[in-house]
Amino acid sequence: MLTYDVQVWSIRKRVNRAKPYQLRWRVGHRPHSKSYTLKAQADGRRAELLTALRQREQFDVETGLPASELIEQFSPTWFEHACSYAAMKWPDASAKHRASIADTLSTITPKLVVDERGAPDRRVLRRALYTWAFNFRVVDGELKSRREVEEPPAEVAAALAWVARKSVKATDLATPSVLRNALDALTLRLDGQRAAENTIRRKRPVFSNCLRYAVERGLLASVPLDKVDWKAPEADDEIDFRYVPGPGLAKSLIAAVGEQGERGRRLRAFFGCLYYAAMRPAEATDLRVGACTLPEEGWGELLLSGSTPRVGSVWTDSGESFDTRGLKRRARKATRAVPIPPVLVRMLRHHIDTYGTTKDGRLFRAHRGGHVLSKEYGELWRAARFAVLSPDEFETPMAEKPYSARAAGVSLWIEAGVAPAEVARRAGHSVAVLFRFYAKVIQRNQQRSNEQIETALGAANED
Repeated sequence: MLTYDVQVWSIRKRVNRAKPYQLRWRVGHRPHSKSYTLKAQADGRRAELLTALRQREQFDVETGLPASELIEQFSPTWFEHACSYAAMKWPDASAKHRASIADTLSTITPKLVVDERGAPDRRVLRRALYTWAFNFRVVDGELKSRREVEEPPAEVAAALAWVARKSVKATDLATPSVLRNALDALTLRLDGQRAAENTIRRKRPVFSNCLRYAVERGLLASVPLDKVDWKAPEADDEIDFRYVPGPGLAKSLIAAVGEQGERGRRLRAFFGCLYYAAMRPAEATDLRVGACTLPEEGWGELLLSGSTPRVGSVWTDSGESFDTRGLKRRARKATRAVPIPPVLVRMLRHHIDTYGTTKDGRLFRAHRGGHVLSKEYGELWRAARFAVLSPDEFETPMAEKPYSARAAGVSLWIEAGVAPAEVARRAGHSVAVLFRFYAKVIQRNQQRSNEQIETALGAANED
């Protein structure tokens, strides 16, 4: 029990004792004492207790310790806290976010150790942390660490035993030097090279949230990040529109996909969705016939409600490599209606007539069945680039990834004069994100609007 009812008495000297200087104090109704060899030692400890009193700390009746010392004495290690944090986040996190949490904690934890004597190979330690310590299974309704459910390989078990033994206490994260070790670890890849700016910026919020959980558990008084002069590197989020395909090139690339044999013909409409509806690849893989309004003439509509990103079977509840979830950064049952032009309507009607759908209504599947893999549509896109681009263009980042088709679609809408708020809605962005990523093309469109306004003002002046 904690209390403010504390009294610290003067030091008394007891003769003929090995430790003659005795410090006595009372917490609540219970007296406490400790003896020292030197008077300076007793004075120092008395000063510590009085400082805790002046700082309005409560004391523990049973141990006589200030609350801060009690927390430190019984603090779990950082490794234990990190495992608790990952377990706490697991039930409500998407499979992709689970993997991201494990990635961040596996980057930081090897650096938060008292020393590195007897350290295992860094790749073995990484595997032990990423796929065993921070990975969980639900067994009989109870969440358990994977290492509790399955028998890890000997080298993995040894690595986990080492990090559990060597890990610093969670309370040590309040020390600036320890905190800096963790933050600096975020900037490095496994091979010791500098990590990409976006990777660092992605991992830092996970670490910050883990520290907030330490505050929630009473292990830290506050999030200590402001104690260290460190910030994540700036990242240039703007898309480089020198390499975003225009309408003519986008159409040529989609047509070239359809010329890559049977696999390409099956996925031509898939790439059409990425461009004409600005869909994310994970949204296109989840597109179902019931979400499509495809009239014989004119514009149609897609009512998007989910996505199936591929993240690996160890991170999903179902054990499948694909995670079926809602739209990105939206409530689970949220939908997004996207009007689609006649050219995409015709593509989708032809696709459905030719290839049908899966049993659950999905339009797109791999050539041999199953979900469309990023490897498969990535290979098709590379083949289309090789067929359409000149040798010099092929060596540049021009339309480098399938996601470029989505960027091209959003850019087309902006260039066509669609209001940014409507562009953001159709693309599934926030307006803030749209302005951050598409700043250059929006500015170009604004300049054209300014010229139109100026022309209108000039005509009014002539009158």
